[in-house]
Amino acid sequence: MDKLILPNGVLLGEVSKIIAEGKDVAFTPKGNSMLPFIYGGKDSVIITAAPSVKVGDIVLVKIDGKYLLHRIYELDGDKLTLMGDGNIRGTEACMKSDVVGRVREIRREGKAIVPGDGSLWRKLLPYRRYILGIYRRVFPSRVQKLD
Repeated sequence: MDKLILPNGVLLGEVSKIIAEGKDVAFTPKGNSMLPFIYGGKDSVIITAAPSVKVGDIVLVKIDGKYLLHRIYELDGDKLTLMGDGNIRGTEACMKSDVVGRVREIRREGKAIVPGDGSLWRKLLPYRRYILGIYRRVFPSRVQKLD
């Protein structure tokens, strides 16, 4: 099968439309913001509609015209605070209405992985800098080189 590479805005705009029609969508995300749980450029994710979300879900959101695939860290009414698993600081805020869909499954080397809620990883936030530093040195092939 040929691989089609599209700019995020184009690809994820189409993904949003398909999910709004009630269908699940698979695509390969870019970047390292979800390491070590999603390998950018290598793993694919299955996104499904998300009529409800909870802390720990990995969601695709559209904020200010840009798409992000990050984990929900806090939920306060309709307000969400998001952070990528591969990030050591910095969060994004959005509303539930900005959620395009939720990651139902991660596909890695032909295997299906159901994402957990990341509760232990979220608790390790103060130590994440060191853990990710070691991870990137031990598994350099899993880190996507961005141009």
